Amino acid sequence: MFTSIAASHWMMVVTRLQGKITLDIQGPETKATTAYCPADGEWVGILFKFGTLMPLFPTHTLVNGAVTLPKATSQSFWLHGSAWQFPDYENAEMFVDRLVREGLLVTESVIEPVLCNQPSDLSMRSVQRRFLKATGMSHTHARLIERARTATILLQQGLSIQNVVYKVGYFDQSHLIRDLKRFIGWTPAQIMDSNQSRQLSFLYNTGLFG
Repeated sequence: MFTSIAASHWMMVVTRLQGKITLDIQGPETKATTAYCPADGEWVGILFKFGTLMPLFPTHTLVNGAVTLPKATSQSFWLHGSAWQFPDYENAEMFVDRLVREGLLVTESVIEPVLCNQPSDLSMRSVQRRFLKATGMSHTHARLIERARTATILLQQGLSIQNVVYKVGYFDQSHLIRDLKRFIGWTPAQIMDSNQSRQLSFLYNTGLFG
């Protein structure tokens, strides 16, 4: 068992377990949960840039959930009427390039201007609606998740709780503790404890721009 932390990005995960292969499209996660990770399993994950989406599987419908794509053969799955080979670590980039070429992977144009605080020709309501539809969450919620993830990385690197509060922008230590419990599932003390027997899911240093 391990703690799966909140994530603003969606991803594809290829699982190899007990001789079988599956591909899941996993949506953003708005809070920390507990997950099961068998010791004999192997996983390859493709994490997509914030604001990238697959129109066939709208991100806002995948929040806190996942879709398993149907298998075509033991080494392939069905997507948009075609059989696709399961990607692995070696060919993941080519797999993503093909998704883009075939129009199955696109980018919502309003995302980057919002993240960069740039003006838009659209109304605020339209921007918010498109942002939520493309990412599955509001700009504020995404920022809260990324702040908690950044704080966790800094705590794991040995920065003191007080310095993390100041550096990441929390009001005080209580504020930090509440957010970490919500989005990470651990307290600052648990994150800093080198003898902690439980595990966290991987902390990819991507941020909202990665």
